[in-house]
Amino acid sequence: MTYDSALRQVGEFGTYQRRVYVLLCLPIITSAMQVMVTVFILGVPQHRCSISENDTYKIQGTGHETMINRSVPPSALSLSSPYSQCDLYSYHSDNQSSIEDSSFMRKCSKWVYDKTDFLSTFVTEIDLVCHKKSYVTHTVMSFMAGFMVGAFVSGIVADAFGRKKGLLLSLALHIIPNIVVTFVSDLLTFMCLRFLSGASVGGLLAVSFTMIMELVGPSYRMMSGIALEFFWAFGAVVLALLAYLIREWRYLNLAVSVPALLFIPYICIIPESSRWLLTKGREKEAEDILRHAARVNNRKLPEKLFDYNEKFENDRCIPVWQLCVTPKLLFRSVIIFFNWMVVSMLFFGLSLNVGNLGGDIYVNFLLTSLAEVVGYSIPLVALKCLGRKPVYVSALLVGGVACILTIFPVLYGDASVQWSVVGLSVIGKIGASTAFATIYLFSAELFPTVVRNSAMGVSSLCARIGGMISPYIAVINEVIGGDLGVAMPLVVFGLFAFVSGLLALALPETKGRHLPESIKDSIQYTNQTVIVEPSDGIDASQPLTRDLMTAPEGVVTIKDKK
Repeated sequence: MTYDSALRQVGEFGTYQRRVYVLLCLPIITSAMQVMVTVFILGVPQHRCSISENDTYKIQGTGHETMINRSVPPSALSLSSPYSQCDLYSYHSDNQSSIEDSSFMRKCSKWVYDKTDFLSTFVTEIDLVCHKKSYVTHTVMSFMAGFMVGAFVSGIVADAFGRKKGLLLSLALHIIPNIVVTFVSDLLTFMCLRFLSGASVGGLLAVSFTMIMELVGPSYRMMSGIALEFFWAFGAVVLALLAYLIREWRYLNLAVSVPALLFIPYICIIPESSRWLLTKGREKEAEDILRHAARVNNRKLPEKLFDYNEKFENDRCIPVWQLCVTPKLLFRSVIIFFNWMVVSMLFFGLSLNVGNLGGDIYVNFLLTSLAEVVGYSIPLVALKCLGRKPVYVSALLVGGVACILTIFPVLYGDASVQWSVVGLSVIGKIGASTAFATIYLFSAELFPTVVRNSAMGVSSLCARIGGMISPYIAVINEVIGGDLGVAMPLVVFGLFAFVSGLLALALPETKGRHLPESIKDSIQYTNQTVIVEPSDGIDASQPLTRDLMTAPEGVVTIKDKK
């Protein structure tokens, strides 16, 4: 009996699987909060140079303009911050006539900040503004770099030493650095700890997803993989509420980090993956876990569950560079890898860009978080009805066009149409979320079995590169300036998404087709039909309602269309 056949005997998604599934998904909530909390703990509020020791932030129209005008030179292009954020006039009482001479200007050494949105952030605490503002972007990038390293290292640990050990290592990194960072005031230490935090998130996502795919039966894998995304969206929504209520960055960071202590009991309650145990020749341990699961699910198993002489590992795997053997396969692979990079860039970039949209940052963040819920819901219905390619391409094209269109209300509108910018950004986030939920299944069905794991690893690497690029695109406004600068991050994200969607049109549809097993199968990927044969108690006269990749063993045969 194969492993998937044993899972059907145990119950594909019974009480046991549901319990473990929820436990594995809970860290995804705190992972989402750690990724998105960057928006708030590294928030950069409006600021200007400090004039005196007891100076506080004042806005134009409060009766303090005279003193400010004499001390802070006006900025001609910015309406939101009418005074220079980085320069002061330096003048003497006996030389008042030279106040506007640029030779009397000097750089700020101290700043005051608007506390409307944030009472404090790490940025305001150590003055990461003006000549130090690039460090904010570098800090966000360090988190994304940790994300990439964590996914890679945890995968090695999970394959070599067990899925559970990979999960526990990621949880340790998820608890300790995130709590410790609350008490640091040094930039380098902060960046290092955020790097470790990113590594924990990358590891948790990679290992949790693998354990879930090995836990549930074949016909539930697609649904459980997409449903996992809702835990991420829930974490983002909870963060929006916490950030609104807690405006000081240290307390907010503690609020999103301390709940991870609840995962310490996972040391005892999370089981090792029975599939991994089988691949390591530990059949007795694997069978004990499956028999326990069967008891919880009220299922009876045969006396002999596995043929212990059978090899469960895939001996036919080949190096990933075999995808380059033909121009056709190379072209398809490059498109898939590029799409992974763009989807990740779009998804994380739109989240990091909420502070540039104008209006209330907390409302904007909440709307983009709710957009994820909508985006993850679409594939659950549309994938089986429409197929992978139409859903994925439509999501990218619609999301890309929405982001590009934001340039018109920004350049030609006024404050009364600000809602349209936020609305278009939300549509872009819906498209990004739908694409993210779809691309994993779509690309996994395109890669042949002999190279699928390696190819998906390269895809994940490309996604992490996209995440590392996204914070730099989100701060284009600081380079360009003016209204055009406000619009440019969304326009760049939109152009990447639109081009990526057009390239994806060259990919074949995978719905209702046999998964390619070899490189030759991928090269000769043609239209195929699915025929249901009367076995395992299934009526062949009824239409096949399951995805081909999750159909019961012995039920489906594939015949090429002539």
